[in-house]
Amino acid sequence: MARIVPRTEMTLVEKAYIPEIARGLKVTMGHFLKGFFKPESIPVKHYPEVEPFVPRDYRSRHRLMKRPDGEPRCVACFMCATACPANCMTIEATSSDDDRIEKKPSKFEIDQLVCVFCGLCVEACPVDAIRMDTKKMAFAADKRETFKVGLEDLMDWDPKDYPESDIQSQKAPGGTLNAQARKEWGLQ
Repeated sequence: MARIVPRTEMTLVEKAYIPEIARGLKVTMGHFLKGFFKPESIPVKHYPEVEPFVPRDYRSRHRLMKRPDGEPRCVACFMCATACPANCMTIEATSSDDDRIEKKPSKFEIDQLVCVFCGLCVEACPVDAIRMDTKKMAFAADKRETFKVGLEDLMDWDPKDYPESDIQSQKAPGGTLNAQARKEWGLQ
């Protein structure tokens, strides 16, 4: 059963909202005058000289993971493109030279102006081939075409930028576990 709560009638001053407007202006003017007469009290981040803290799980620019031999880890299954609500991914497949892998991408392109950075492509990938953990979140360019990142751009990352606990990143060329991974793959 619903309970009815009686409401008190507002006075004429309360209906005009004058006290609340005055309180809001008092707070605004207090901040303005504090910043005007004591500018050192304003909290400032000196970006881009000082990079802000970005958590490791922040969804930022995409990257494609690499196999120990430097090839993309992607098997061109199109699950990321299927899961993408913005339809910003273009993938073309070709047969792989490695007998253990059926396909690999010949073209993998993401239009970052269309992407909504939802992370569904990362969740849909069955082989952990795509990640959004680069910590790159500021994009600037002079042409729209520049925002379309291709296979080379997505694989242009260094394992030294990622923690030792990220085993898949360290298995890539240049990583601390690359020699061990190459032996496991039979590449040496």
